[in-house]
Amino acid sequence: MDRIIYLDNAATTFPKPDVVHDAVREFYSTKGVNPGRTGCDLAIAAEEMIYKTRKEFTEFFNKSLFDAGKEKDPNRLVFTMNATMGLNLIINGTVKPGDHIVTTMVEHNSVIRPVNHKVQEGSEATYVVPDKEGYIDPEDIRKAIKKNTVLVIVNHASNVSGVVQDLKAIGAVCREEGIQFAVDSAQTAGVLPIDMPECNISFLSFTGHKGLFGPTGTGGICVADDARIKGTIFGGTGVRSAVPLHLEEFPYRLEAGTLNLAGIAGLNAGLGWIQDKGIENNYAHEMELFTRLQSGLAEIPGVKIWGTKNLKKRVATLSMTLANYDAQDVGTILDVGYGIQTRTGLHCAPLIHEHYGSAPRGTVRFSVGPFNTKEHIEIAIQAISEIAADRPVSASEIEISK
Repeated sequence: MDRIIYLDNAATTFPKPDVVHDAVREFYSTKGVNPGRTGCDLAIAAEEMIYKTRKEFTEFFNKSLFDAGKEKDPNRLVFTMNATMGLNLIINGTVKPGDHIVTTMVEHNSVIRPVNHKVQEGSEATYVVPDKEGYIDPEDIRKAIKKNTVLVIVNHASNVSGVVQDLKAIGAVCREEGIQFAVDSAQTAGVLPIDMPECNISFLSFTGHKGLFGPTGTGGICVADDARIKGTIFGGTGVRSAVPLHLEEFPYRLEAGTLNLAGIAGLNAGLGWIQDKGIENNYAHEMELFTRLQSGLAEIPGVKIWGTKNLKKRVATLSMTLANYDAQDVGTILDVGYGIQTRTGLHCAPLIHEHYGSAPRGTVRFSVGPFNTKEHIEIAIQAISEIAADRPVSASEIEISK
Protein backbone atom coordinates (compact mmCIF):
# COMPACT_ATOMS: atom_id res chain seq x y z
CA MET A 1 0.00 0.00 0.00
CA ASP A 2 2.88 2.41 0.72
CA ARG A 3 4.00 2.32 -2.91
CA ILE A 4 0.59 2.57 -4.58
CA ILE A 5 -0.24 5.78 -6.40
CA TYR A 6 -3.98 5.68 -6.98
CA LEU A 7 -5.12 7.65 -10.04
CA ASP A 8 -8.40 5.86 -10.78
CA ASN A 9 -10.79 8.01 -8.77
CA ALA A 10 -13.32 8.14 -11.64
CA ALA A 11 -13.93 4.43 -11.00
CA THR A 12 -14.16 4.79 -7.23
CA THR A 13 -12.49 7.20 -4.85
CA PHE A 14 -9.73 5.71 -2.75
CA PRO A 15 -8.87 5.93 0.04
CA LYS A 16 -12.04 6.92 1.84
CA PRO A 17 -11.87 9.41 4.72
CA ASP A 18 -11.54 7.79 8.13
CA VAL A 19 -14.90 9.25 9.19
CA VAL A 20 -16.56 7.00 6.59
CA HIS A 21 -14.90 3.87 7.96
CA ASP A 22 -15.83 4.93 11.49
CA ALA A 23 -19.47 5.56 10.56
CA VAL A 24 -19.89 2.11 9.00
CA ARG A 25 -18.23 0.40 11.95
CA GLU A 26 -20.21 2.41 14.52
CA PHE A 27 -23.53 1.68 12.82
CA TYR A 28 -23.00 -2.06 12.63
CA SER A 29 -21.65 -2.29 16.16
CA THR A 30 -24.32 -0.17 17.89
CA LYS A 31 -27.55 -0.14 15.87
CA GLY A 32 -27.21 -2.54 12.97
CA VAL A 33 -30.87 -3.56 12.89
CA ASN A 34 -33.67 -3.18 10.37
CA PRO A 35 -35.53 0.18 10.42
CA GLY A 36 -39.28 0.37 9.90
CA ARG A 37 -39.83 -3.29 10.86
CA THR A 38 -40.24 -2.88 14.61
CA GLY A 39 -40.71 -0.20 17.24
CA CYS A 40 -37.64 -1.00 19.35
CA ASP A 41 -35.19 1.78 20.19
CA LEU A 42 -32.46 0.46 17.92
CA ALA A 43 -34.80 0.29 14.92
CA ILE A 44 -36.00 3.82 15.60
CA ALA A 45 -32.39 5.04 15.77
CA ALA A 46 -31.63 3.35 12.46
CA GLU A 47 -34.71 4.96 10.88
CA GLU A 48 -33.64 8.37 12.19
CA MET A 49 -30.23 7.95 10.53
CA ILE A 50 -31.88 7.07 7.21
CA TYR A 51 -34.25 10.03 7.35
CA LYS A 52 -31.46 12.41 8.37
CA THR A 53 -29.46 11.30 5.32
CA ARG A 54 -32.49 11.80 3.04
CA LYS A 55 -32.89 15.34 4.37
CA GLU A 56 -29.24 16.26 4.02
CA PHE A 57 -28.95 15.00 0.44
CA THR A 58 -32.24 16.66 -0.49
CA GLU A 59 -30.84 20.00 0.65
CA PHE A 60 -27.45 19.28 -0.94
CA PHE A 61 -29.02 18.88 -4.40
CA ASN A 62 -31.64 21.65 -4.00
CA LYS A 63 -29.63 24.49 -2.48
CA SER A 64 -31.42 27.37 -4.22
CA LEU A 65 -34.78 26.06 -2.99
CA PHE A 66 -33.64 25.96 0.63
CA ASP A 67 -31.81 29.30 0.32
CA ALA A 68 -35.16 30.81 -0.69
CA GLY A 69 -36.71 29.48 2.53
CA LYS A 70 -38.69 26.76 0.76
CA GLU A 71 -38.81 23.07 1.59
CA LYS A 72 -38.80 19.83 -0.33
CA ASP A 73 -40.10 16.43 0.75
CA PRO A 74 -37.04 14.37 1.84
CA ASN A 75 -38.92 11.18 1.00
CA ARG A 76 -38.41 11.96 -2.69
CA LEU A 77 -34.74 11.19 -2.08
CA VAL A 78 -34.67 7.42 -2.61
CA PHE A 79 -31.72 5.12 -2.05
CA THR A 80 -30.32 2.67 -4.60
CA MET A 81 -27.26 0.44 -4.85
CA ASN A 82 -25.53 2.80 -7.30
CA ALA A 83 -26.12 5.26 -10.16
CA THR A 84 -26.73 2.40 -12.61
CA MET A 85 -29.65 1.09 -10.59
CA GLY A 86 -30.99 4.63 -10.28
CA LEU A 87 -30.79 5.23 -14.01
CA ASN A 88 -32.58 1.94 -14.69
CA LEU A 89 -35.37 2.96 -12.32
CA ILE A 90 -35.69 6.34 -14.04
CA ILE A 91 -35.68 4.98 -17.60
CA ASN A 92 -37.96 2.03 -16.89
CA GLY A 93 -40.29 4.16 -14.80
CA THR A 94 -40.80 6.91 -17.38
CA VAL A 95 -40.51 5.31 -20.84
CA LYS A 96 -42.99 2.91 -22.46
CA PRO A 97 -43.21 1.39 -25.95
CA GLY A 98 -43.81 4.11 -28.54
CA ASP A 99 -42.09 6.80 -26.46
CA HIS A 100 -38.94 8.61 -27.58
CA ILE A 101 -35.78 9.21 -25.51
CA VAL A 102 -33.13 11.85 -26.24
CA THR A 103 -29.67 11.05 -24.92
CA THR A 104 -26.06 11.53 -26.10
CA MET A 105 -22.99 9.73 -27.38
CA VAL A 106 -21.17 10.81 -24.21
CA GLU A 107 -23.14 8.40 -22.04
CA HIS A 108 -21.96 5.49 -19.93
CA ASN A 109 -23.41 2.02 -20.51
CA SER A 110 -25.59 2.62 -17.43
CA VAL A 111 -27.66 4.78 -19.79
CA ILE A 112 -26.84 3.27 -23.19
CA ARG A 113 -27.86 -0.29 -22.33
CA PRO A 114 -31.18 0.38 -20.58
CA VAL A 115 -32.09 2.81 -23.38
CA ASN A 116 -31.24 0.17 -25.99
CA HIS A 117 -33.37 -2.34 -24.12
CA LYS A 118 -36.29 0.10 -24.24
CA VAL A 119 -35.72 0.44 -28.00
CA GLN A 120 -35.80 -3.34 -28.27
CA GLU A 121 -39.18 -3.22 -26.49
CA GLY A 122 -40.63 -0.68 -28.95
CA SER A 123 -39.40 2.73 -27.83
CA GLU A 124 -37.25 5.11 -29.89
CA ALA A 125 -33.97 6.83 -29.02
CA THR A 126 -31.80 9.59 -30.47
CA TYR A 127 -28.13 9.83 -29.50
CA VAL A 128 -27.06 13.47 -29.87
CA VAL A 129 -23.53 13.88 -31.26
CA PRO A 130 -21.15 16.14 -29.30
CA ASP A 131 -18.53 18.45 -30.82
CA LYS A 132 -15.00 17.19 -31.37
CA GLU A 133 -14.05 17.81 -27.74
CA GLY A 134 -17.12 16.07 -26.35
CA TYR A 135 -19.44 18.97 -25.47
CA ILE A 136 -23.15 18.86 -26.28
CA ASP A 137 -24.83 21.88 -27.88
CA PRO A 138 -28.12 22.35 -25.97
CA GLU A 139 -29.80 23.37 -29.22
CA ASP A 140 -28.97 19.94 -30.63
CA ILE A 141 -30.99 18.51 -27.75
CA ARG A 142 -33.90 20.70 -28.82
CA LYS A 143 -33.58 19.61 -32.46
CA ALA A 144 -33.71 15.95 -31.38
CA ILE A 145 -36.98 16.34 -29.44
CA LYS A 146 -40.05 14.87 -31.18
CA LYS A 147 -43.77 14.81 -30.47
CA ASN A 148 -43.41 11.51 -28.60
CA THR A 149 -40.29 12.47 -26.60
CA VAL A 150 -40.82 11.82 -22.89
CA LEU A 151 -37.30 11.96 -21.46
CA VAL A 152 -33.98 13.70 -22.01
CA ILE A 153 -31.12 12.01 -20.18
CA VAL A 154 -27.60 13.44 -20.05
CA ASN A 155 -24.29 12.55 -18.44
CA HIS A 156 -23.13 15.58 -16.41
CA ALA A 157 -19.44 14.72 -16.83
CA SER A 158 -17.76 12.19 -19.08
CA ASN A 159 -15.93 9.40 -17.30
CA VAL A 160 -13.62 9.21 -20.34
CA SER A 161 -12.46 12.78 -20.97
CA GLY A 162 -13.90 14.77 -18.07
CA VAL A 163 -16.03 17.15 -20.17
CA VAL A 164 -18.82 18.78 -18.13
CA GLN A 165 -22.09 19.54 -19.90
CA ASP A 166 -24.10 22.73 -19.39
CA LEU A 167 -26.99 21.38 -17.32
CA LYS A 168 -28.58 24.79 -16.86
CA ALA A 169 -28.84 25.36 -20.62
CA ILE A 170 -30.03 21.82 -21.35
CA GLY A 171 -32.54 22.06 -18.50
CA ALA A 172 -33.87 25.32 -19.95
CA VAL A 173 -34.49 23.57 -23.28
CA CYS A 174 -36.37 20.78 -21.48
CA ARG A 175 -38.47 23.31 -19.56
CA GLU A 176 -39.39 25.14 -22.76
CA GLU A 177 -40.26 21.88 -24.53
CA GLY A 178 -42.11 20.36 -21.57
CA ILE A 179 -39.87 17.27 -21.35
CA GLN A 180 -38.66 15.57 -18.17
CA PHE A 181 -34.89 15.90 -17.69
CA ALA A 182 -32.74 13.20 -16.07
CA VAL A 183 -29.08 13.64 -15.15
CA ASP A 184 -26.39 11.02 -14.53
CA SER A 185 -24.18 12.68 -11.91
CA ALA A 186 -21.93 9.67 -11.25
CA GLN A 187 -18.79 11.72 -11.97
CA THR A 188 -19.90 15.01 -10.41
CA ALA A 189 -22.01 14.46 -7.28
CA GLY A 190 -19.74 15.70 -4.49
CA VAL A 191 -17.24 17.13 -7.00
CA LEU A 192 -19.23 20.01 -8.51
CA PRO A 193 -22.28 21.83 -7.12
CA ILE A 194 -25.56 20.59 -8.64
CA ASP A 195 -28.77 22.53 -8.11
CA MET A 196 -31.85 20.70 -9.37
CA PRO A 197 -34.32 23.63 -9.41
CA GLU A 198 -31.80 25.95 -11.06
CA CYS A 199 -31.16 23.38 -13.83
CA ASN A 200 -34.77 22.17 -14.13
CA ILE A 201 -33.70 18.59 -13.31
CA SER A 202 -36.55 16.13 -12.88
CA PHE A 203 -34.41 13.17 -11.79
CA LEU A 204 -30.85 13.24 -10.48
CA SER A 205 -29.15 9.85 -10.26
CA PHE A 206 -26.03 9.70 -8.08
CA THR A 207 -23.61 7.10 -6.81
CA GLY A 208 -22.10 7.06 -3.35
CA HIS A 209 -18.69 5.51 -3.92
CA LYS A 210 -17.08 8.20 -6.11
CA GLY A 211 -17.12 11.93 -5.38
CA LEU A 212 -19.32 11.49 -2.31
CA PHE A 213 -16.73 9.19 -0.66
CA GLY A 214 -19.32 6.70 0.54
CA PRO A 215 -19.02 2.91 0.47
CA THR A 216 -19.70 0.90 -2.66
CA GLY A 217 -23.28 -0.30 -3.00
CA THR A 218 -24.73 3.13 -2.20
CA GLY A 219 -26.42 5.79 -4.29
CA GLY A 220 -29.81 7.20 -5.04
CA ILE A 221 -32.21 9.35 -7.02
CA CYS A 222 -33.46 12.78 -6.08
CA VAL A 223 -36.91 13.24 -7.64
CA ALA A 224 -38.33 16.71 -8.31
CA ASP A 225 -41.73 17.42 -6.79
CA ASP A 226 -43.42 17.67 -10.21
CA ALA A 227 -41.63 14.68 -11.77
CA ARG A 228 -43.71 11.73 -12.95
CA ILE A 229 -42.38 8.21 -12.49
CA LYS A 230 -43.89 4.81 -11.78
CA GLY A 231 -42.36 2.13 -9.64
CA THR A 232 -40.79 -0.90 -11.31
CA ILE A 233 -39.55 -2.94 -8.33
CA PHE A 234 -41.95 -4.38 -5.78
CA GLY A 235 -41.75 -6.11 -2.44
CA GLY A 236 -41.52 -5.46 1.27
CA THR A 237 -41.47 -1.96 2.71
CA GLY A 238 -41.86 -2.68 6.42
CA VAL A 239 -45.08 -0.65 6.58
CA ARG A 240 -48.73 -1.33 5.62
CA SER A 241 -47.98 -4.99 5.00
CA ALA A 242 -51.62 -5.93 4.36
CA VAL A 243 -51.75 -3.83 1.16
CA PRO A 244 -51.59 -6.33 -1.75
CA LEU A 245 -49.77 -4.05 -4.20
CA HIS A 246 -46.58 -2.07 -3.74
CA LEU A 247 -47.05 1.33 -2.13
CA GLU A 248 -47.30 4.41 -4.35
CA GLU A 249 -46.00 7.02 -1.90
CA PHE A 250 -42.34 8.02 -1.80
CA PRO A 251 -39.82 6.71 -0.92
CA TYR A 252 -41.50 3.31 -1.21
CA ARG A 253 -42.52 3.87 -4.84
CA LEU A 254 -38.87 3.37 -5.84
CA GLU A 255 -37.56 1.39 -2.86
CA ALA A 256 -38.24 -2.20 -1.84
CA GLY A 257 -36.62 -4.46 0.72
CA THR A 258 -33.95 -3.73 3.28
CA LEU A 259 -31.66 -0.82 2.48
CA ASN A 260 -27.85 -0.84 2.74
CA LEU A 261 -28.05 0.71 6.18
CA ALA A 262 -24.37 0.77 7.14
CA GLY A 263 -23.54 1.94 3.63
CA ILE A 264 -25.95 4.86 4.00
CA ALA A 265 -24.37 5.72 7.35
CA GLY A 266 -21.01 5.83 5.57
CA LEU A 267 -22.52 7.87 2.73
CA ASN A 268 -23.83 10.38 5.24
CA ALA A 269 -20.35 10.66 6.75
CA GLY A 270 -18.86 11.14 3.28
CA LEU A 271 -21.21 14.03 2.59
CA GLY A 272 -20.31 15.58 5.92
CA TRP A 273 -16.60 15.27 5.12
CA ILE A 274 -17.07 17.01 1.75
CA GLN A 275 -19.04 19.83 3.31
CA ASP A 276 -16.44 20.30 6.06
CA LYS A 277 -13.61 20.43 3.53
CA GLY A 278 -15.57 22.54 1.06
CA ILE A 279 -16.54 21.13 -2.33
CA GLU A 280 -14.82 24.05 -4.05
CA ASN A 281 -11.58 23.44 -2.14
CA ASN A 282 -11.43 19.77 -3.11
CA TYR A 283 -12.12 20.67 -6.74
CA ALA A 284 -9.43 23.38 -6.78
CA HIS A 285 -6.88 20.92 -5.39
CA GLU A 286 -7.78 18.27 -7.97
CA MET A 287 -7.63 20.73 -10.85
CA GLU A 288 -4.27 22.13 -9.74
CA LEU A 289 -2.81 18.63 -9.89
CA PHE A 290 -4.68 17.83 -13.10
CA THR A 291 -3.33 20.94 -14.84
CA ARG A 292 0.23 19.77 -14.16
CA LEU A 293 -0.62 16.20 -15.20
CA GLN A 294 -2.08 17.28 -18.54
CA SER A 295 0.73 19.70 -19.38
CA GLY A 296 3.41 17.20 -18.37
CA LEU A 297 1.94 14.34 -20.40
CA ALA A 298 1.38 16.60 -23.43
CA GLU A 299 5.12 17.31 -23.60
CA ILE A 300 6.06 13.62 -23.95
CA PRO A 301 6.69 12.47 -27.55
CA GLY A 302 4.03 10.01 -28.68
CA VAL A 303 1.40 10.94 -26.11
CA LYS A 304 -2.07 11.73 -27.45
CA ILE A 305 -4.71 13.21 -25.17
CA TRP A 306 -8.24 12.37 -26.28
CA GLY A 307 -11.14 14.80 -25.94
CA THR A 308 -10.92 18.28 -24.52
CA LYS A 309 -7.78 19.91 -23.13
CA ASN A 310 -9.92 22.74 -21.78
CA LEU A 311 -9.21 23.39 -18.10
CA LYS A 312 -12.68 24.84 -17.56
CA LYS A 313 -16.00 22.99 -17.80
CA ARG A 314 -14.40 19.70 -16.83
CA VAL A 315 -13.47 17.37 -14.00
CA ALA A 316 -9.98 16.02 -13.32
CA THR A 317 -10.17 13.01 -15.65
CA LEU A 318 -7.93 12.53 -18.68
CA SER A 319 -7.66 9.82 -21.35
CA MET A 320 -4.42 9.27 -23.26
CA THR A 321 -2.66 6.81 -25.51
CA LEU A 322 1.01 6.31 -26.24
CA ALA A 323 2.38 5.64 -29.72
CA ASN A 324 3.74 2.09 -30.29
CA TYR A 325 1.84 0.79 -27.24
CA ASP A 326 -1.53 -0.76 -26.62
CA ALA A 327 -3.39 1.11 -23.89
CA GLN A 328 -3.77 -2.07 -21.82
CA ASP A 329 0.00 -2.63 -21.94
CA VAL A 330 0.68 0.89 -20.71
CA GLY A 331 -1.73 0.35 -17.83
CA THR A 332 -0.03 -2.92 -16.90
CA ILE A 333 3.44 -1.36 -16.96
CA LEU A 334 2.26 1.55 -14.81
CA ASP A 335 0.78 -0.92 -12.31
CA VAL A 336 3.54 -3.54 -12.17
CA GLY A 337 6.54 -1.30 -12.77
CA TYR A 338 5.54 1.87 -10.94
CA GLY A 339 2.67 1.03 -8.59
CA ILE A 340 0.40 3.50 -10.42
CA GLN A 341 -3.27 2.51 -10.63
CA THR A 342 -5.15 3.73 -13.72
CA ARG A 343 -8.03 2.41 -15.86
CA THR A 344 -7.64 1.18 -19.42
CA GLY A 345 -10.04 0.24 -22.21
CA LEU A 346 -13.41 1.71 -23.20
CA HIS A 347 -14.49 2.62 -19.65
CA CYS A 348 -18.05 1.33 -20.26
CA ALA A 349 -18.61 4.28 -22.61
CA PRO A 350 -18.09 2.91 -26.14
CA LEU A 351 -19.92 5.63 -28.09
CA ILE A 352 -17.71 8.51 -26.95
CA HIS A 353 -14.63 6.45 -27.80
CA GLU A 354 -16.08 5.87 -31.26
CA HIS A 355 -16.67 9.61 -31.56
CA TYR A 356 -13.14 10.51 -30.49
CA GLY A 357 -11.59 7.76 -32.60
CA SER A 358 -10.03 5.89 -29.68
CA ALA A 359 -12.12 2.75 -30.24
CA PRO A 360 -11.84 -0.22 -30.27
CA ARG A 361 -8.88 -0.51 -27.89
CA GLY A 362 -9.61 2.56 -25.79
CA THR A 363 -7.27 4.64 -23.70
CA VAL A 364 -5.34 4.92 -20.44
CA ARG A 365 -7.40 7.01 -18.04
CA PHE A 366 -5.92 9.07 -15.21
CA SER A 367 -8.39 10.53 -12.69
CA VAL A 368 -7.21 12.71 -9.82
CA GLY A 369 -8.74 12.78 -6.33
CA PRO A 370 -8.42 14.86 -3.14
CA PHE A 371 -5.86 12.50 -1.60
CA ASN A 372 -3.43 12.75 -4.51
CA THR A 373 -0.31 14.88 -4.16
CA LYS A 374 2.09 16.80 -6.40
CA GLU A 375 4.58 13.98 -5.93
CA HIS A 376 2.07 11.46 -7.31
CA ILE A 377 1.62 13.55 -10.43
CA GLU A 378 5.35 14.02 -11.04
CA ILE A 379 5.95 10.28 -10.65
CA ALA A 380 3.14 9.52 -13.12
CA ILE A 381 4.54 11.96 -15.70
CA GLN A 382 8.03 10.51 -15.28
CA ALA A 383 6.70 6.98 -15.63
CA ILE A 384 4.99 7.73 -18.96
CA SER A 385 8.14 9.50 -20.13
CA GLU A 386 10.25 6.43 -19.34
CA ILE A 387 7.76 4.06 -20.98
CA ALA A 388 7.72 6.26 -24.10
CA ALA A 389 11.52 6.33 -24.24
CA ASP A 390 11.63 2.53 -24.50
CA ARG A 391 9.87 2.73 -27.88
CA PRO A 392 10.76 6.14 -29.37
CA VAL A 393 8.63 7.60 -32.14
CA SER A 394 9.56 9.42 -35.33
CA ALA A 395 8.80 13.09 -35.99
CA SER A 396 5.92 12.10 -38.30
CA GLU A 397 4.43 9.83 -35.61
CA ILE A 398 4.67 12.66 -33.07
CA GLU A 399 2.75 14.92 -35.44
CA ILE A 400 0.05 12.26 -35.91
CA SER A 401 -0.28 11.77 -32.14
CA LYS A 402 -1.14 15.45 -31.75
